[in-house]
Amino acid sequence: MTTKALPLAGVRVLDLTRILAGPWATQNLADLGAEVIKIEKPDGGDDTRQMGPPFVRDAATGEDIDASYFLSCNRNKESVAIDIATPQGQRLIRALAVKCDVLVENYKVGGLARYGLDYATLHAELPNLVYCSITGFGQTGPYAQRAGYDYLIQGMGGLMSVTGEPDGAPGGGPQRAGVALADILSGMYAALAIVAALRHRDQGGGGQHIDIAMLDVQAAVLANQAMNYLTTGRVPQRMGNGHPNIVPYQSFRAADGYLILAVGNDAQFVKMAQAMGRPEWGEDPRFRTIKLRVANRGELIPMLESLIATRRIDEWVAAMEEVGVPCGPVNTIDRVFSDPQLRSRGVRIELPHSRAGTVPSVANPTHFSETPVCYRSGPPALGEHTAEVLRRMLGADDDALLALSQQHVIKDATLCP
Repeated sequence: MTTKALPLAGVRVLDLTRILAGPWATQNLADLGAEVIKIEKPDGGDDTRQMGPPFVRDAATGEDIDASYFLSCNRNKESVAIDIATPQGQRLIRALAVKCDVLVENYKVGGLARYGLDYATLHAELPNLVYCSITGFGQTGPYAQRAGYDYLIQGMGGLMSVTGEPDGAPGGGPQRAGVALADILSGMYAALAIVAALRHRDQGGGGQHIDIAMLDVQAAVLANQAMNYLTTGRVPQRMGNGHPNIVPYQSFRAADGYLILAVGNDAQFVKMAQAMGRPEWGEDPRFRTIKLRVANRGELIPMLESLIATRRIDEWVAAMEEVGVPCGPVNTIDRVFSDPQLRSRGVRIELPHSRAGTVPSVANPTHFSETPVCYRSGPPALGEHTAEVLRRMLGADDDALLALSQQHVIKDATLCP
């Protein structure tokens, strides 16, 4: 917690997103101080509330509440459950948009136009509104109308073509990353773009439409692999845990598990060889430079594999640390959260939850010297803040709220169903 003004204090975000890419973007904005109003359908809410097991449980009854998946990307938000398919619901959301600086949505292209909540309609009424759309393929192009999910985007965007063991090797074939990187990175680009658009608006430039396509993002983050292809015309292949441009830079099996050896330059290679008791490798003409080690990886890697297998992970880590060569274990997730470095950085946190009591969370990794990230609340229960937000932002009175609840336009635990 912090008492200092947060970087995005005073910014209000209307969040019409669900699943991961959009909620990841808005959670980052919320962590930086933005007030995020999460709009959910009254019947079930965000899809990720059901994406379990595992589920978080009600502290009083023991019943399942929401999936852990939902908890990963919805802290610091207020949940407002409104049926967007009803005319009354659409009017409520438009009225909320009037009070907001940013609207973020991840409906299919054109999906919000029938509700009068598309960019063109709202921009005409609210020229200073920053409007961000996150879709699989963007607002234009031959695939614009297609639905896009992370797994599909990882495949179409090239990531799976360079992830996994080579064809013909044991376990060979394309692999997706173990977390939804296309979603997460799209969320991060969206959050960055929103902050940039807010600065543009605050300088007098007005609002604008931000078009984030997950496929564009996935292509953009191919990074060196993309440039390896674009500068040579040669298509990168899957290399298992090897690196296309650096050797040795991969995992190796030690006597008690796997470790990573990440030798990033020639000086580190010499130090590695000395620490391994093989100083001659540092002088070997086949291995003196990165370029030579890449060309001769087929000779060097088996030599390293044989030696590294003879000692334990902690022995190798200590030996490499002493000479400043990056080396560490391949941790399982339980070991990640028990790692002394991450514990010292406060990576695991506990947040209040209206029904579960408290829930665990993973801290935002950005550390500000003057305006530290603020964790104001845990992920909300479905519709937890509907009445509160409509009272605060729209001046709705109890009679109006009760009528909306009875008509199933809104859902709030404090109101009659």
